[in-house]
Amino acid sequence: MHARFTSAYIQLRKPETTACILGTYGPYLRNHNQLYGDRQRSHVTPNMPGHGNSINFGAPAELCKSRPLDLVFIIDSSRSVRPAEFEKVKIFLSEMVDSLDIGSDATRVALVNYASTVNIEFLLKKYFSKAEVKQAFSRIDPLSTGTMTGQAIKTTIEQVFTEIAGARPLKKNIGKVAIIVTDGRPQDKVEEVAAAARASGIEIYAVGVDRADMRSLKQMASQPLEDHVFYVETYGVIEKLTSKFRETLCADFAGFDACALGHNCQHICVNNNASYFCKCREGYVINSDKKTCSKQTNEEARGDLTENACMCEAQIAFQRKVHDSIQTLTSRLDDISYRVQQLDLHRG
Repeated sequence: MHARFTSAYIQLRKPETTACILGTYGPYLRNHNQLYGDRQRSHVTPNMPGHGNSINFGAPAELCKSRPLDLVFIIDSSRSVRPAEFEKVKIFLSEMVDSLDIGSDATRVALVNYASTVNIEFLLKKYFSKAEVKQAFSRIDPLSTGTMTGQAIKTTIEQVFTEIAGARPLKKNIGKVAIIVTDGRPQDKVEEVAAAARASGIEIYAVGVDRADMRSLKQMASQPLEDHVFYVETYGVIEKLTSKFRETLCADFAGFDACALGHNCQHICVNNNASYFCKCREGYVINSDKKTCSKQTNEEARGDLTENACMCEAQIAFQRKVHDSIQTLTSRLDDISYRVQQLDLHRG
């Protein structure tokens, strides 16, 4: 199988929160809903221990090389997709292309636009640069009627994933990937035609938005479903899926020097795979911004020795914030009590 994902079925509902894991502060916690059942699990980007906060680049498009693919986007532009939402889809497509190594001998891209009719916007042999592909995306208009997803898949098999249309021959072992984006229920049958596509060697990812029919998404997508079915609540957050695709399509990051790109650490920048975190020189402590350093006082040094070793910086900061809030509330209550007493005196 090509382009494997982990924890791919996600609902982008809540803002990211922080988590404490073995004394490390990780800023990238997401809730992942399982495809089957309501059980949730948390996935946290691992960070290196030490003074600092990991700053995660994901997989910078300009620094990673994707494996060569014949990639076809199949985009629903039926009446239910409003013009502003369709523009969001085009931004998503452009950001996806930014994550890829586009070229005749690298990844080739085609686009199929569908509603009640199917329109092949451009074939795999048409454009071989990011600029050309993105310009082509910008010129697409919604078709505005119907949702013939099955017909779109059939057209893609018969007219797009062919050598005459620019797909590479099987002997070259180039992955064939289709990414379907839809917000509705297909008005035709998709199960058999999608099975035929998969049997021909096409790997299918199904991205559902808002009113998308989950059963149809499962029927279209490749196995395992938890790696090939995506769902987002609105087109407004569809761009967040880009990072998930980027993680899979980019090559290994061994040797990638995040600090060399430039950093804002006051003292020391430490590489952490595709990320970096800041550290302070001996005798200094990291400030709350996780970038600058302050000289460590004797009192702080003693405090470091007595603090619970299992408590992470996020917990400590939270407790301090709660403590400050309680003090503020207490002060306000004292002020209110004093005013009540003064009113009682005046009434007396």
